[in-house]
Formats: sequence, C-alpha cells, structure tokens
Amino acid sequence: MSDSPNKMNLDESEWRKKLPNDVFAVCRMKGTERAFSGKYHDHHEKGIYTCAACGQDLFSSLDKYDSGCGWPSFTKPAQKGQVTYAEDDTLGYIRIEVLCSKCGSHLGHVFDDGPKPLGKRYCINSLALNFSPEKK
Repeated sequence: MSDSPNKMNLDESEWRKKLPNDVFAVCRMKGTERAFSGKYHDHHEKGIYTCAACGQDLFSSLDKYDSGCGWPSFTKPAQKGQVTYAEDDTLGYIRIEVLCSKCGSHLGHVFDDGPKPLGKRYCINSLALNFSPEKK
C-alpha cells in the first residue's frame, strides 16, 4: 500500500472513513478554515503540533508566533524533512503549499514575510493539526 515504511498512502475512501469531514476538507481536499476561527490560532501552550491525519510531528510551540494573519504561524518545521512543498496557483498566482511529508496532507502555505533571521511564515490550518503538550 505504501512505497516506503515511513510513507502513509490511503485512498480517498479510507481517508474519508479516518478523518472528520472538516479535517478531510482541509487535509485531503486542500481547503482552508476561516481566519481567526481555528483552535490553535491563539494557542500558547508548550509542546508539539502534529499532523491531524497521520500524527507526524510537524511544528514546535517554540517556533510559533502571532503573525496577525488569523492562522497558526510558525517560523520553521520542528525538524528537517517533516514537511514537503509544492507550487500552488489556485488563486491565479504562485504560492508555496506546505504538505505533511508522511501522508501528503495539505497543511497550509509558507510565505517570505516572517520574522528574522529566517524570514518565513508557515501559515497553517488548525484543522490540519493536533497538539501534544510538553511533558512536565
């Protein structure tokens, strides 16, 4: 079913059974949630944000910041290789889509207007994420 032990490949009907409708719409159909509506946009707990579809670690709370855009924003992924990128021209101009490297789920987009030194703003849908709090 998958081309490597680290990849997760399900067909559309399997994803529909596995994911709630709103998560399926974002992660598998490349949708987006309304700005300022997501559960993690104003979330400040310490921990790791994981993929809502497959559970892979994606972003650390240490790299989260308030960009004012209405979606959770991060300066970088938690680890190299956790996300992949694709060109997205659905709005008539090129944006860079961010995808989970394990299951290929749509997470959001990355922009070059983030804080220094990296200058990146990973604008991610809350519906594409789950959160694992830091163990105390």
